Amino acid sequence: MSPAPNTPQKTAGTETAHSAPAAVDTAPPNGDPGGPTVDVVGIGADGWQGLSAASQEALRAAGVLVGGARQLGLLPDECAGERVPWPSPLRPAVPKILAEYGDRGLAVLASGDPMFHGIGRTLAEAVGPERLRVLPHPSSLSYACARLGWPVEQTEVVSVVGRPLERIAAVLHDGRRVLVLSSGAGTPAAVARLLCERGFGATRMQVWEQLGSGRERSTEGTAATWSAQPGDALNIVALECRRDADAAALGTVPGLPDEAYEHDGQLTKRHVRAVTLAALAPEPGQLLWDIGGGAGSIGIEWMRAHPSCRAVAVERDAVRAARIGRNAAALGVPELSVVPGAAPRVLGELPQPDAVFIGGGLTAPGMLDACWQALRRGGRLVANTVTLESEALLADARGRYGGELTKLAVAQAVPVGGFTGWRQAMPVVQWSVRKT
Repeated sequence: MSPAPNTPQKTAGTETAHSAPAAVDTAPPNGDPGGPTVDVVGIGADGWQGLSAASQEALRAAGVLVGGARQLGLLPDECAGERVPWPSPLRPAVPKILAEYGDRGLAVLASGDPMFHGIGRTLAEAVGPERLRVLPHPSSLSYACARLGWPVEQTEVVSVVGRPLERIAAVLHDGRRVLVLSSGAGTPAAVARLLCERGFGATRMQVWEQLGSGRERSTEGTAATWSAQPGDALNIVALECRRDADAAALGTVPGLPDEAYEHDGQLTKRHVRAVTLAALAPEPGQLLWDIGGGAGSIGIEWMRAHPSCRAVAVERDAVRAARIGRNAAALGVPELSVVPGAAPRVLGELPQPDAVFIGGGLTAPGMLDACWQALRRGGRLVANTVTLESEALLADARGRYGGELTKLAVAQAVPVGGFTGWRQAMPVVQWSVRKT
């Protein structure tokens, strides 16, 4: 991993983080589309001198300046507006800040580009984009790619600011370039530990601190040998992923190896799982109910299909419910929601799904009808079974709702004495239907 020419000093050990307001990922409901404009000004580690003339003028003219304490500290005295640090937690405070200061010439400071993992999204959803004037600054992503010579569009980005570190595991592939938006000085060491645990100890790591400022510096090493002491909290971690020779390859399509899961036998097996996910057809931003979660494999691979996919796994067995959580973290989707309880009783408490998978509990009274009623129009429902009793229920459901019945049979070659023969797994009957 080679830095660009004129790269600032390298040290033997450093760590860093991304900014606090960028941790916000959701926002309150839309506000009144009318009202005064809010200026949202991106600022980098280079501070006031790095701002454009338009950004400087907006900050001079503001009656109230809202931002993180570090960002407010970068402004000169000529920015005479009242300075209001963001409270913690930030998200619930947004409506109050807007209501209290919105008519006094409000300017909000953000790290780098306000619309890149930043407060800009939250404000746009709160007041509407027509009331925002966004003045971006180069993001930490842009600076890092410029230093490394990496094409931005070919670089994976994962934020762990206010989010679980385990999210990184979903993007670990041999040869892939990844930038991790750090949550603090301890993030690089934590990333190194995670890489080693996931079989990527050979990965090259480079930590960039205070990008764009006169204090910029970087530290290099591998995950397996990382020993750098915590450095500046404002950092980004660059990874050139290298899988260890004995680590399993986990692809991007459904059908991960069964060995990737911790399970007690209650697992939708690999080949059937791939067919099931194809029938469920995950789309970005959609929500899946995985009922009778078992090991959680369907919900996990639904979420791995796209970073914005969401899933709720319903599992009545407490031991299995805990196991689903561990599997989700290990496979890079720690935000999978696990609901302990029996379906259909607990289904009324869940948000409306775009797709439903029933892997267990088909014979529970009212299960199929409850799932069908909850499903959004255009949504998909898929149910698998290996028993004759449940197969009869699926045949009846097909008669009432339509869809397709498919029998899936998988056999594997196994030793038979000194020869090789086929061992047939129990056939799986699958009903898949789209609600129209």
